[in-house]
Amino acid sequence: MVDIKRFHPTRVIPAIKRRLIERRFLALWNNSEAGKKNQEYLRSIKDRHRGERLFLIANGPSIKDMDLSVLKDEFTMCMNRFYIYFEKIGFIPNYFVCVEDLVLGQFADDFNNLPLEDKFVNWRLHKRIDQCHYLKESFAFNPFFQEDLTQPTHFGGTVTFACLQLAYHLGFEEVIIIGMDHSFKEKGVANKIEVRTYEKDESHFDPNYFPKGMKWKLPDLDKSEIGYAIARDHYKKNGRRIIDATVNGKCTIFPKKDFYEYYPKK
Repeated sequence: MVDIKRFHPTRVIPAIKRRLIERRFLALWNNSEAGKKNQEYLRSIKDRHRGERLFLIANGPSIKDMDLSVLKDEFTMCMNRFYIYFEKIGFIPNYFVCVEDLVLGQFADDFNNLPLEDKFVNWRLHKRIDQCHYLKESFAFNPFFQEDLTQPTHFGGTVTFACLQLAYHLGFEEVIIIGMDHSFKEKGVANKIEVRTYEKDESHFDPNYFPKGMKWKLPDLDKSEIGYAIARDHYKKNGRRIIDATVNGKCTIFPKKDFYEYYPKK
């Protein structure tokens, strides 16, 4: 059954506009010096972690009660505003990804100053956020899994899907996801830009993760699940796997495993 709310004008009209202006960014991606240099870097890191495992850290409330310091010697990838947690966990993850324009635009200074070599952001912000590597978004109507990140990549409505494609590009054989609670306190129209009115953010690990007054978009969980299923099947088809070790996570797409089987509670 088709959810008519997905075709709300507040979603459809911006989607059409994005596809029209994206032609300019695609031309820069393929023809500019910066675009070519970025593609060269993406080719150079292909399969650098072949056969290894990665812990992919999402930003749900469930990580508040986890001792993430145990992951210090693992390969880790984080996303969006997880950097506000770096001091608490005692280490800086190996990889960082953020592809949402609203987040990148409002916290551009933070992303410019992140002390990571391998941070990946949306190509559309390449003139505002430098000293990064970039992913080019595809606006194909149907989500797909991109193995070659020198080509436009479908983000599937969630940065997690972008992370899973980057992890595959890097060659990781197993990706273990934590903090992907897959539920939000806020309700409303998915992907509609709104100004946050809540005093505390209860949908992420920190009450100031998306502070009051910040613009944001309610995630589209249905769209996310479509992307997750595509990623799950692509990994499986190629002899790799994605495990969801989120504590009490609501997502049912990936095989589950208890995080504390990897690192028992002290």
